[in-house]
Parts: sequence; C-alpha cells; structure tokens
Amino acid sequence: MVDNDHMDVTELLESASLLVPEEVATENDITVRDVWDYLAHDEWQIALSLLEELGDGQPLPLTFWEQLAKAAEQLGLERSATWCHWRCSEIRNGMIRADLTLRPVTETRRKTPIAGHGVLRPMWDIGNLSPTGSAAVSIAGLWVEGMPILEPGGRATVRLVPLTPAHWTHVEAGQLINMHEDRTVAGTAVVLEIHPPATAMLTR
Repeated sequence: MVDNDHMDVTELLESASLLVPEEVATENDITVRDVWDYLAHDEWQIALSLLEELGDGQPLPLTFWEQLAKAAEQLGLERSATWCHWRCSEIRNGMIRADLTLRPVTETRRKTPIAGHGVLRPMWDIGNLSPTGSAAVSIAGLWVEGMPILEPGGRATVRLVPLTPAHWTHVEAGQLINMHEDRTVAGTAVVLEIHPPATAMLTR
C-alpha cells in the first residue's frame, strides 16, 4: 500500500485521477484525460479543481478525496482542502441534502450569518424521541452549497453530515426537519436527497 503522507502533489493527483473512470465527464465535457494534460504541464491547481468537478458528478472512493485533500494542503489551498475533507466525511457518515430556510432575526437568537463551509454543527429535530417521549435532537454538520455564508432569513440548499448516522436511517425525501442552536427553532428544512454511508466504497 502506498504511503500517501510521503507522496508529492503530482503523485497524489495522478493517483486520484486513476480512480476516475475515463467515461466520466463534467457538464463542460471535461474528462480525466484533460486532467492528465494539465498534470503533464505541472498545472496542479487546475488539475485539482477539475478532479473535484469530476468527483461531484460521480460517486468515487474515500481514497480519491483523501488524496485530493492532501494535495490541496500541500498546495496551500485551504478552501479546497476543507471541501475534500468534508467529502470524506460524507462517504464515512452519509449525507442529507436539504432545502433550508433560516428564521429571521426577529424570531431567533442568532443575529449573524452562519458560516457555509462545514464549521457549524447544529442540532436537528428529525422525529426521534427520548425514553421519556420528548423530542430528541441529533447533531449534523452543515455545508451551504454555493454560498460562503447564509444570512438569517435566508434560504439555500445545504448538505448535512450526521454525527451519528444510525439516528438518521428513518429520514426520507420530502420530510420536514427543524434546525436548533438552542431550544428555539433556528430554521426549517425539506429533505431533498439521502445518501447513506458508503461503507462498501471505503476499500474500493
């Protein structure tokens, strides 16, 4: 097995590119062949960006995103590294996409925008009950798609990564779930998609 900690950027990106099927293409018809062209000219940042795009359209193994994360860290690309680590957590723990609407400032304690890049780990009322019959909340990290922040009262598509995936197995598309940062409801989301933990892909 290759020790990724001692691979350089080129090796990491080449290794990741080999995990992408040749027939996979982005919306702009970019394929892994284009990535190899950029790697041949040491255009590492472009190659990394294209590999991220290819990974967005195709379920790829955990190793792919781990290698991209390490390459991004070595290139000093903090935003890319954070995204790649987030994708690793989606594979390990599963991911729920949802349409989230935050309550306005007049209805919640939060007066500032929430960070969009996986920093916040709010509580969610997803219908679970405690042994006493009261609502039992579950924690999930939150990533806002396409936006660096989400203002109070704002609406966006979000990606949730459960801290405890077993709590979320009953959640289904179309379900309403409530976000909490304290006892009050901070926002309401409609579940769009559910992607369970891809344990079968961990060793692919």
